[in-house]
Amino acid sequence: MSPPETPPSAVDWALAERVAVRIGDRAPFSGAHHLDGLTAEFDEHTALAEGLVAETTGLRSLHGEARARVVGRSDWIRANLASLQRLLRPLFEKMAERPATAFTPLAAAAAGTELGAVLGWMSTRVLGQYDLLVLEDEAAEDQDLVYYVGPNLVALERRYAFDPCHFHLWLALHEVTHRAQFTGVAWMREHYLGLVASLLEDAEPEQVNILESLRELAARRRSGTDRADGGVMGMVATPRQQEVLDNIASLMSLLEGHGDVTMDRAGRGIVVGADRFARVLRDRRRSATGVARILQKIVGLEAKLAQYARGEAFIGVVEAAGGPALLNRAWEDPGHLPNLGEINDPALWVARMESTALAVP
Repeated sequence: MSPPETPPSAVDWALAERVAVRIGDRAPFSGAHHLDGLTAEFDEHTALAEGLVAETTGLRSLHGEARARVVGRSDWIRANLASLQRLLRPLFEKMAERPATAFTPLAAAAAGTELGAVLGWMSTRVLGQYDLLVLEDEAAEDQDLVYYVGPNLVALERRYAFDPCHFHLWLALHEVTHRAQFTGVAWMREHYLGLVASLLEDAEPEQVNILESLRELAARRRSGTDRADGGVMGMVATPRQQEVLDNIASLMSLLEGHGDVTMDRAGRGIVVGADRFARVLRDRRRSATGVARILQKIVGLEAKLAQYARGEAFIGVVEAAGGPALLNRAWEDPGHLPNLGEINDPALWVARMESTALAVP
């Protein structure tokens, strides 16, 4: 799957791929033989997880059955490069219209190197990913996929002596929950992509220094101090852009919290060792991976990552007040989604939903 064409001055995508693949290949279990048998196994686990998630949440995909794809690190890298390139296309088109802000070939090569370093490192850590950033003009077989990165699963299982069958189902529950959120709620995918598109379309090239952002992310990755910050755009965002950043952060808080809660509930009594899996992977689960993480750094959304952990607490307060039926009101309409203030103080959202219900004749 080749990335779509974008202005050549933005990032050296081919160099980014070469650097990332080289880094990914250095990690353990890179050989393709480690994927033997995983494809059939994840087909079964994904189908089972889909049924369990539907029973737990009431969300059933409007786009048919979930499809699993087990990949090596290099294929994961290529898929995420394509997604990132699509996502940043509006910004790159603006850069192309303003030669003064376009990257020089040297800067494009530097950005490609830094991007490759970040993606290569991520490719050694990510376990699963639901890719919703697909376009209708792509091949059908490359759309709406739940990815599992085989070498990383094998490495983790052997390091911690995880039971592969239970660990794989546990992971599938989390990724399939995200698919249910975006394909079981009719408006969710377009709403999310609309927010991201709005943010990028409103951005001015001078607001976003991609090379600086990638260098900071790579440096913190190397030093182990990859803490949240405001990013380049976060420091210069207009009030409208800041509102969009907040809306994305609050939505992701809800979805991540809902994903964690659903994973635990759907696997109860079925997945053995879930508590241990969660303890080992807590930091990994709490962090966005792939194209989402890089986008967050570039546009300044990393400052909001601390909010993600509050999604589970939000759900706890909401369900204590009105049970799952009250929480399900969030899926009724984009206007029912909690804002960032309501994520931090769930009682505000509960009160708003109660007043909305009273206002209905």
